[in-house]
Amino acid sequence: MQILRTADERFAALPDFPFEPHYINDLPDVHGCRVHYLDEGPANAAVTWLCLHGEPTWSYLYRKMIPVFVAAGHRVIAPDFIGFGRSDKPVDESAYTFDLHRNMLLAFIDRLELRNMHLVCQDWGGLLGLTLPMSEPDRFAALLVMNTGFATGDVPLGEGFLAWREFVRSHPDIDVAKLMQRSTPILASDEAAAYAAPFPDGTYKAGVRRFPEMVPDHLDADGGKLSRAARDWWKTEWQGKSLMAIGMQDPVLGPFAMRYLHKFIRNCPAPMEIPDAGHFVQEWGAAIAARAVEEFS
Repeated sequence: MQILRTADERFAALPDFPFEPHYINDLPDVHGCRVHYLDEGPANAAVTWLCLHGEPTWSYLYRKMIPVFVAAGHRVIAPDFIGFGRSDKPVDESAYTFDLHRNMLLAFIDRLELRNMHLVCQDWGGLLGLTLPMSEPDRFAALLVMNTGFATGDVPLGEGFLAWREFVRSHPDIDVAKLMQRSTPILASDEAAAYAAPFPDGTYKAGVRRFPEMVPDHLDADGGKLSRAARDWWKTEWQGKSLMAIGMQDPVLGPFAMRYLHKFIRNCPAPMEIPDAGHFVQEWGAAIAARAVEEFS
């Protein structure tokens, strides 16, 4: 299998991103891919925030939230999914599956021996991340969830998502910087360019192209049954604290989708609404992170 690795120089001098890279080279069942992650704050901290990005972003998405968590004395772990960020990128689109990404996360958590985790998730970080605690319930203590959902395959996909999927199909070499700036107007041009840093050309974007195709649209779709079990688990079994933050301008996973999700998160308080935020709500993340630290203390 052909696997690409983005050159280090593309990640030099990114704005507001002073964090050192860390790598794991030998996780099982990931096609031999090297996985990149950020690891900030004390290694022996009592709390670890596990921050999971989505499509087409990477751990750069959490640059405004990480300092808040670290200032509270906590550890922050933010991996890049295979095909994204500084992690390796198979060229063959068929390499990317729900199980590949989920199994990577479970193996990653086990390898780093992460405990007392606060799960932070958005977009595919939630579609995948929300299935993890039911498999490792003793490792998770809290949930901060933003603009995401369950990949259950039993709920019709909205028009906004269908339009997004069709857009990606028709733009196989999607301009990531342009997309990010259009969807998040507060981004400066160098910040938008930082989101595109992992992708020198279209051959590096197989993972980007695959994520929209992986959203289950029928009961037997990859990940659907597992996600339905996770939905039931969050409603009946979840024992930890929760906070939901909604980017109210998101046309795909905005207020309607998040209020549906809210019904299934046991004992989740009223959502924190971010009026100006769109899909990539982490760009307004400092205030959200501060609220989560307060709520979970």
